Amino acid sequence: MQQQKTHDVLAAVDLGSNSFHMIIARLRDGHFQVVDRLREMVQLRAGLDKDNFLSLEAQERALACLERFGERINHLPYGDVRVVGTNTLRIAHNSRYFLNQARQALGHPIEIVTGEEEARLIYIGVAHALAFDNSRRLVMDIGGGSTEFIIGEGFRGQMRESLEMGCVSYSQKYFADGQTPASAMQRAMLTAARQIRTIQRPYRQAGWVEAVGASGTIRCVANICKEQGWADDGIITAEALQKMVQHLIDAGSVKNANLQGLSEERSDVLPGGLCVLSAAFDRLGIDRMIVSDGALREGLLYDLLGRIQHDDERERTVAALARRYDVDEAHAERVTVMVTQLFEQVAQDWQLDDEALLYRLQWAAKLHEVGLAISHHQFHKHSAYLVGYSDLPGFSREEQQVLSVMVRGQRRSFPKKHIKKLPDELQLSSQRLTVLLRLAMVFNRGRSELADTYVKLRVEGKKLLLTLPEGWLREHPLTEADLEHEAEQLKKIDLKLLVQA
Repeated sequence: MQQQKTHDVLAAVDLGSNSFHMIIARLRDGHFQVVDRLREMVQLRAGLDKDNFLSLEAQERALACLERFGERINHLPYGDVRVVGTNTLRIAHNSRYFLNQARQALGHPIEIVTGEEEARLIYIGVAHALAFDNSRRLVMDIGGGSTEFIIGEGFRGQMRESLEMGCVSYSQKYFADGQTPASAMQRAMLTAARQIRTIQRPYRQAGWVEAVGASGTIRCVANICKEQGWADDGIITAEALQKMVQHLIDAGSVKNANLQGLSEERSDVLPGGLCVLSAAFDRLGIDRMIVSDGALREGLLYDLLGRIQHDDERERTVAALARRYDVDEAHAERVTVMVTQLFEQVAQDWQLDDEALLYRLQWAAKLHEVGLAISHHQFHKHSAYLVGYSDLPGFSREEQQVLSVMVRGQRRSFPKKHIKKLPDELQLSSQRLTVLLRLAMVFNRGRSELADTYVKLRVEGKKLLLTLPEGWLREHPLTEADLEHEAEQLKKIDLKLLVQA
């Protein structure tokens, strides 16, 4: 395996729908010392057409920004940088081509996170920035294309929602001409209110002692409230929001409103964000909101630190999913032990010498049978569906897709066509990890095999040499037949399996 990293400097990049952010921090005694922050208003969401295709102009703006970011972080090891894309990159139909270019510009992998995962990371960033105690709080973050709502206690969010409404999308839809008449403001707030109504009852029933806002739109509104004399520094009140809405209506446009504390780059997206925030105050019964400097990128740093210190949310998620579907823990552990043995023997020759890939293989082994909770018939497909479509905190969209494909490919036909649908840079490693999972399944299919059946595995070009104790196959004829089937399947990926016993 790779040598132990020092993890002196960590970086996080947030490819938001409105702005791209990067934070670089030095790690000292388990705490962060921020050494640099970069932010550019890219407005990626503004480049989406009605069919959710990202314009070439928006892609070029984004890539130019990422090339500048890349100059600062391309020397850092992969495991010390996390880059995530959010709402716009989640929904853009042509994001795959753009992401390939973006990865080259940054020099690091890019993960696309679900709305729920984005919410989890936002809460972590806010909780650490404000040093939350165990009181229950509501955290809200208005992005360019989505808005996240989280209720949590301490450093753990308990309820997470991501709604499809943001400062850019609403400003484009209702205020494209820059005008802010009462009719447009009312339509925007009504649409946002209808969205928020889906979470209104459970959130109000849960309750909270304090509401906290994060990210650019909410910080901008708080700054305007202060400069206009409508509220104290860092505070937003329901009364101040009403004054701001009425001020924009009376002025007829953001330009004519002459709002103190409003930056020029924020002026185009303020009306949409303000309407979302006002609707949230109304539907959720918020009277007062404080503002946090921490947000998604800080959450990424702390989540990355947790992984480095072996406090990985993904481990908890895998264990919880296995428990939920009553997985046979002893059997899953036997498979996990064997895939680890196989991995360690071929990792260097197969360019899998990365701890993150071993974890991925082990998680697939632990979850490969969750589909039995639905049916034994084609359970591998049920397992793939559950892994692919469940809410898995800590996992990016790509990680979840890879796990789903690997679990699907544990038996029967090799999942060549499904692997082809993965991002290009994940295809080869996923194919090889799937081979290892399949081999481990062959030796554990009878469920009575002992975990101490040691299999030697070696790579020689396009040959996979598997060596067993002398006479072992004669005592296990069913396994021998399975290995013959496996050899036929691996021919599909131009790999020759040779068994020596």
